[in-house]
Amino acid sequence: MDDILQAVERILQDKPLASIQWFVLSQSWLGKTYDEMAEVSGYRNNYIKEVGSELWQDLSVALGKKITKKNLHLALNKYLQDKMSDQENHSHQKLGEQSSLEMVSSDLFSASKIEFPSGPVPLGSPLYINRPPLEELVCNEILHPGCLIRIKAPRKTGKSSLLNRMIAYAREQGYQIVYLDFQEADQDVFASLDKFLRWFCINVSRQLNLLPCLDDFWDTEMGSKVSCKIYFEAYVLQYIDHSPLVLALNEVHRVFEHPNIAQDFLPMLRFWHEQAKQDQIWQKLRMVVVHTTEIYIPLKLNQSPFNVGITITLPPFTLNQVQNLALSYRLHWAADSEGAKRLVPLQAMVGGHPYLVSLALYHLYQEEMTLEVLLETASTPVGIYSQHLRELLSLLQKEPELMSAMQKVILTDEQVELDAIAAYKLESMGLVQLNGNQAHTMCELYRLYFSQQLGKQNTNNGSGKLLKDK
Repeated sequence: MDDILQAVERILQDKPLASIQWFVLSQSWLGKTYDEMAEVSGYRNNYIKEVGSELWQDLSVALGKKITKKNLHLALNKYLQDKMSDQENHSHQKLGEQSSLEMVSSDLFSASKIEFPSGPVPLGSPLYINRPPLEELVCNEILHPGCLIRIKAPRKTGKSSLLNRMIAYAREQGYQIVYLDFQEADQDVFASLDKFLRWFCINVSRQLNLLPCLDDFWDTEMGSKVSCKIYFEAYVLQYIDHSPLVLALNEVHRVFEHPNIAQDFLPMLRFWHEQAKQDQIWQKLRMVVVHTTEIYIPLKLNQSPFNVGITITLPPFTLNQVQNLALSYRLHWAADSEGAKRLVPLQAMVGGHPYLVSLALYHLYQEEMTLEVLLETASTPVGIYSQHLRELLSLLQKEPELMSAMQKVILTDEQVELDAIAAYKLESMGLVQLNGNQAHTMCELYRLYFSQQLGKQNTNNGSGKLLKDK
């Protein structure tokens, strides 16, 4: 992606692109529609289209051929190939010079840019903030035969970014990796335990380039769990090479929503972990379980995988970490103690939430507004968090029991006892922090926003249904 972005600036004769142009270009390259860009960025759809149209026009003039969003890939790849060909012809004339690819890559990577915060932080990005000792802890633990690691944190707080770094470390050790995200599973996969475990085994096999041959090991009389165990023990772990296998399971809370699956699948993972204590073949398997909230399906203590192994709970950013991230966003005013003091209100507003902090610092880096204005408008429809807040409100409106639970939380400064499932779901969304079933609002931003929404409700209809944020 950086190759392409830097190539565009070269095409435009080193004319620097505005941040919104960078955003539209990168998202177009990834195949996103203008509607999707508008939804992610908070900009109006028409404005995104205008930016794109002007950018394609500038590229068309510079290249002497019509460039559109649809032929972007073809045109820019052709440009890069031509550049590499020119460099290659030149390099053949001088023995010992860098290859053309190295020269072009060096040129294209010479300037770096800061991207809009979205999704996991890429490997090697200066925008990733370590939270010692978590990174060292997971990397050391994955070296232990038969280990079970659990990473727990609400949405958008860095679980996937940490997981990706652990996976990269495991690859450096020569380990094999299987990564499963349960959000990718169709709803009908959860129709029965047998169907779920077969889906599970097929995905594992294909990622390891093994032919899925479930029918050779599946026995309905022995049951799905035993069949799955035999499939791993007699096939998967036998036919991979001698290197360990890291089984990374992301978004496992999706399984919690299906008690008929969770009550068998989760104890199965624990049993596999315990098998490693007595069976060498199972020591090759190292499991990483990632989820947003505590399990709310009752399990016996000796069946739960969440009271064995090692548990990693991602904390919010400290003020020092917020300051380090601000410097990574090239906000040089944040370098000294006075800069740290200026960041204290931001830390208080968002409670150190990694995504919310990053979004604020990105807008400050773009010099779109001052920190003071950003904080004053944070919880309003014109603030930088408006899209994020609307998404949370929409999720709550779809589940009245969650809306009711959230109302209880924000109506008092004290901790509130909630129904276990509602409490855990709100925690999963990142809206509350829990102490048992006792909940309180995660940050001031959420307290202000949802209080305003309740105010609208009481003023306009008193019906118990929150009005949608305009």
